[in-house]
Amino acid sequence: MAFDAANGTVVLLRHSTSWRSGTWIWNGSAWAQQHPKTSPPGREDESMAYDAATHTVVLFGGHNQETVPLNDTWTWNGSTWTRQHPQASPSARYAASMAYDAATHTTVLFGGSVRSHSVNTTWTWNGSDWTQQHPATSPHSREAASLAYDAATHAVVLFGGQSDPGFVALGDTWTWNGSDWTQQHPAASPSARVAASMAYDTASGDTVLFGGHSASQLLNDTWTWDGSSWAQQHPAASPPARELASMAYDGATKSVVLFSGLGSVLLGDMWTWDGSDWTQLPAG
Repeated sequence: MAFDAANGTVVLLRHSTSWRSGTWIWNGSAWAQQHPKTSPPGREDESMAYDAATHTVVLFGGHNQETVPLNDTWTWNGSTWTRQHPQASPSARYAASMAYDAATHTTVLFGGSVRSHSVNTTWTWNGSDWTQQHPATSPHSREAASLAYDAATHAVVLFGGQSDPGFVALGDTWTWNGSDWTQQHPAASPSARVAASMAYDTASGDTVLFGGHSASQLLNDTWTWDGSSWAQQHPAASPPARELASMAYDGATKSVVLFSGLGSVLLGDMWTWDGSDWTQLPAG
């Protein structure tokens, strides 16, 4: 899920039971299914971010119904999807982390699973081609890490994920400055977790992290990153515990939007974060 600033809507790609992809947009009050002329094939665990330089939503990879990793790149312009054919491309993968880096005007892709193992490569998308970066330091190989651009510090923030080898939940924090990764050592930090949701809250100037799962349980705690440390929030209301929820900052309503995710069952609820509390939106 990503906020399409050019069109003022949140964009979501979901597959049906027959693995056909469906494109939905959220206008701040309701979801509406779109019917573009072309669409990416059905998939799960794809990576998606809004590319402010080209005013398009960028989608990469994921896996198909047979859990075969994909490495195709697509862009959404508000009315249709277009498959891109870059000269270079990351290897096929799913559960990679992606965010737009406004400081370098590129979309950053990190890690992911290539089915037999995870990777720790960093790639950037400039609107027409992918380029592999070769930082001096890098987070360890992982999948399902949380990634967001912190506009206050002009850095991409990465948290946690699942390590390889060992399939262990991670609790480390890293920042990307456009050329290198730096591990942060905040005084406070969320517990180690996989598949948490994260987005930058433009209204408050903090990066918001919610939920995910640890080695033994699903989580529903909320944390904020101020550029140097994490702080746990204690809202009066909170979404039920979940992982793999879609989350994005909705510039139209100036709030963070959380949708769906996997709890004990697949969830279909929607919540907004106003900087201090969560509010559940009416169904439908």
